[in-house]
Amino acid sequence: MINIDELTCLCGDLGCRIMPECSLSEYVTFRFGGPCRALISINSAASAARLLQYLRDRKVHYGIIGRGSNVIVEDKGFDGVVLLFGSDFADIKIEGTKLICQTGALLASACVHAQQAGLSGMENLFGIPGTLGGAVYMNAGAYGSEMKDIVETVEYLDEDCNLCTIENKDLEFGYRHSIFSGKPYVITSVTIALSEGEPDKIKAAMSECMAKRSSKQPLEYPSAGSTFKRPEGSYASLLIDQCGLKGLTCGGAMVSEKHSGFVINKGYATCSDVMELCDKIINTVKEKTGYELELEPVILK
Repeated sequence: MINIDELTCLCGDLGCRIMPECSLSEYVTFRFGGPCRALISINSAASAARLLQYLRDRKVHYGIIGRGSNVIVEDKGFDGVVLLFGSDFADIKIEGTKLICQTGALLASACVHAQQAGLSGMENLFGIPGTLGGAVYMNAGAYGSEMKDIVETVEYLDEDCNLCTIENKDLEFGYRHSIFSGKPYVITSVTIALSEGEPDKIKAAMSECMAKRSSKQPLEYPSAGSTFKRPEGSYASLLIDQCGLKGLTCGGAMVSEKHSGFVINKGYATCSDVMELCDKIINTVKEKTGYELELEPVILK
């Protein structure tokens, strides 16, 4: 049972913003979804630990989002509390050739900080939407680079809300996977190890990477990025193309005509539209090719 008044008092003590009955459509890049019982903007690891302990002790259903770039929210919303690791918890510090980033910092912001400091190693990741926490959680990557290549250590809260540190070798990085996948751990800070480079060359490489994205991906429409994980032995977009599904629509959801690996929101899509379209894609691809596609975005439930 959620006691909003009690939770509001706790947030006041911690200096965290709380928004009761908050629509989540504004906090996910797909731009749809119903409300949650309360959304709380995290401002420190200590605040996160206190709030997590409070919610777990009272068996309150909760979820966690960053920028919401890899999240699907149902039309009915989320019957619980959502902890937002965003702009209130987004500091980036530079120490030598390392970036120390709070989990709410945008990956794009970290790339810019690195470029301005003449630090190389993040160029191919520029333009990936989302926060550092989300990027580590799913081992985000593009154009041959992944988070596993640059992460040195990660600080996180364990199931008992203790602050722990884990090294790269123990993070179990894989394709869109890390040790955090499916576990009750909450990432609070990421240390990234880079190498010295020339700011102008780094900036040029970042601009080239962004130009590739703009030319190939439907960035002008709301989406959750790549909709399906890459199946072993093929590519989701190739399979969807082969099945003649490019441009297929359900309500306001459409398979992008620019890149069929993206399901986009034409401006009035609901979660039901997107899920119906994804089911059609999965079933058709399975029937015609034998491959079984799997959603990449996480459904908040």
